[in-house]
Amino acid sequence: MVHLTRIYTRTGDDGTTSLGDFSRTTKNDPRLVAYADVDETNSVLGVVLAIGAGSLDPAVVALLGRVQNDLFDVGADLCTPLSSRPSEHPPLRVTPAYLEDLEAACDLHTERLPPLRSFILPGGSPAAAHLHVARTVCRRAERAVWAAVERYGVGADGGVNPLTATYLNRLSDLLFILCRAANGTDGDVLWAPGGGRSPQPAADS
Repeated sequence: MVHLTRIYTRTGDDGTTSLGDFSRTTKNDPRLVAYADVDETNSVLGVVLAIGAGSLDPAVVALLGRVQNDLFDVGADLCTPLSSRPSEHPPLRVTPAYLEDLEAACDLHTERLPPLRSFILPGGSPAAAHLHVARTVCRRAERAVWAAVERYGVGADGGVNPLTATYLNRLSDLLFILCRAANGTDGDVLWAPGGGRSPQPAADS
């Protein structure tokens, strides 16, 4: 159980903050950028649930609630550098089981959708539109994790758990599928190449 007795601490007023191992780093550290983007993804999902809970399949609502909890786990993992030192209280880490859950959810919800006939545009229902925003923020979070990996590596001392990036990659796939689900079986907003304009005549050679 986490107990927060005071929200402001003044310890970050110099532009630094504490990581999960109690070391301090700057607030523009790639690790912080990564878990800030994860937090933003989670916040957009909160909007989805706030505005779309009545229109979404209850199974999707439950799934997104579980994903929100997972994203806190991802953030906890990212804020704690890998370490080979034994610990009485090992830090929370993303494991392959997280990925397996997402892949199972992707397969389940894909089976319920018609084949995709074209690329789709962000939009449709309010819930679908916000799921598209969550999807794009999630993609940014994944890129931020890979930037942190480039900076710190994946070694056992000081590295970043690469499964956090893989989780975000799978999650963005799931969010795309759920965007379609939120718009119903005939609700895809399809891309029209050229915006429906008439083809331009070829230039004379």
